[in-house]
This record gives sequence, C-alpha cells and structure tokens, in this order.
Amino acid sequence: MLEDHLAAAPPSPWPDAYPEGYAVVDVETTGLGRDDRIISAAVYQLDARGEVQDHWYTLVNPQRDPGPVWIHGLTTETLEHAPLFPEIAGELSARLADRVLVAHNAAFDWSMIAREYARARDTAPVRQRLCTIALSKELGLPLPNHKLESLAAHYGVVQQRAHHALDDARVLAETFRPSLHLAARSGLRLPLLACQPLTQWSDGPAAAAGSGGRAIGHQRSYRSNSWRPSRKRPACPYPNPGRYEPGEQLIQGMRVAFSGDTSVDRDLLEDRAIEAGLHVATSVSRLTSVLVTNDPGSPTSKVAKARSFGTPVIDEAAFMQLLQHVVPAPVPG
Repeated sequence: MLEDHLAAAPPSPWPDAYPEGYAVVDVETTGLGRDDRIISAAVYQLDARGEVQDHWYTLVNPQRDPGPVWIHGLTTETLEHAPLFPEIAGELSARLADRVLVAHNAAFDWSMIAREYARARDTAPVRQRLCTIALSKELGLPLPNHKLESLAAHYGVVQQRAHHALDDARVLAETFRPSLHLAARSGLRLPLLACQPLTQWSDGPAAAAGSGGRAIGHQRSYRSNSWRPSRKRPACPYPNPGRYEPGEQLIQGMRVAFSGDTSVDRDLLEDRAIEAGLHVATSVSRLTSVLVTNDPGSPTSKVAKARSFGTPVIDEAAFMQLLQHVVPAPVPG
C-alpha cells in the first residue's frame, strides 16, 4: 500500500510541478439535472502545501423550488432573500482565480458552477480541477467506499454538518492537506483535469419560467414529482440500444445499475439518470448496459454478474461525466 510505504519514507523536496494554490469547493444544489441550480456554495482557499488561507460561504437564491430539503436543509423561506448567483459571481471568482478547483466528485461541482456562470453570461476563472476521489484512488487509501465521511474518518476529521456546503468544504480541506502531502512525498503526479467553461446557455422551459425575478417556490408543483420520498421509478420511454461501449457516450434507453456506496446521494444520482433518459435497473442481467460502482473489485453479486455477462463496469466519476452528454435515442425510421 502506497500510504504504508510513505509513512516510513524520509521527507522529499516538494514537486516543482505542483500547483501554487487550491480552491476547495462544495456546492449544494436543487438536484443533479442540467437545469438544476446552486443554492449554497463554500470555498476554502489553500496555499501550495494545503494550508488554509481563507474561507467563504454564501446562500444563493435559485429562483425555483429548492429540491430535496430533507438532504440539504435549505427551504424556500431560507433562500427567498438570498442573493442571486450573478450577485455573488464576482466574489466567487476572486476566490477561484489562479487556483486549482478541488472537490469531492469534482466533475459534478465544476459542471454546476460552469452552468451558473454561463447563465450569468460570464465564465469561471478556473482552468484545472482535482477530484479527491481520484486522488484517494491514486494514493491507494484503504477506504471502504468513496463517500466524504469515509475519507474524513480515515484522517480523523470530524464532520459536524453533512450536506452543509461550508462544513463539507472544511472537511474536504482538512482531508485534502494530508493527501496532498502523501502525494508530494511520493512524487505522485496529481490527477489534474482541464476545465472547459461553457460559453453559452439556454435553460429548459421549466427553468426559464422562473427566471424573471427573485421569487422562488412558484414551481413547487413541477418539482414535487421529482423529489419524492418514494422510489417508484417511471418507465423508461426509450428502447434499450444495447451495451455501453467504453470510450463512447451513453445513449437514451440504456440500462444502468448501481452497486455499493456513492459519493452523491443515491436517490439524486438515480433521478439524474432517469432525467437523462436512462433506464435505472435494480439488478444486473444480460440486458444491462453498464454497471456503476466505485469498488469494481468487490465480490458483490452485481459485480460478479456484470463480469460474467461482459457488462462494462465504470466508476461514479466517469458516470457523472457521461451523464452530461447522453445521446438522444434514435428516431424510429
């Protein structure tokens, strides 16, 4: 295990190629969909070696129903007088500029931030991101799953308010620092990815209907069907186009199954898949297009079946990336 080896290794020079600063980010949102909005954001600024320099937190009025209140705790009344995203974009930009964006499942946080900036006809000053899930995998940390709470427990960091952006960002900052030092001591190349900002944006009809003012809550009937405690899933309206081909894109109608813990709340992840036009299956069969799991080596029945059927297996971060560009189902000819 890399971590065991590093525990006894002598200090080594800090890698010259490492970034000069980081912005550890967490956002809470109305959901995971393309038209969902940020409702709170937090940033911890860290120096080159992961030491905290500053932190910042804000609520954001999403101009719509706040979504799963039972997860993030932010109600319509709480957000009613919060600033709109364009009103906090300048402050957020000042805290992101010239830094690597660090987040737990960074593909999600970055996509939400990029969309908000595009709606505001602006671009985020972010050129690279680093996912702490990917870094944990590179380091070989002995984690039972890839939830933030597991990473926190590994480093002895106490999480006080899960799904509160400021506390999640604090926990992530405190766990990122020792991970960064482990990586530096081994000369590990950090898993940095480029961030491509959106240059234009067009909201869907439901989101556009609420864009005229500060008020939120008038779309409650629209959102209520999406955020329900019961998990009865609607039938997928698209035919199954077959297996997912690694390196290609997901296609509407593909059957996706999940195994094990996910860093994003499972209900939200399933809702996002359904909204994208995918068929969420409770089990793995020969018809399953892809299995999503953060622990492909686990001896679960779903993983074993996927292997036996030749079903592609991908992790959550890769799935989140693919969800951003699901190909429309072919039109019957």
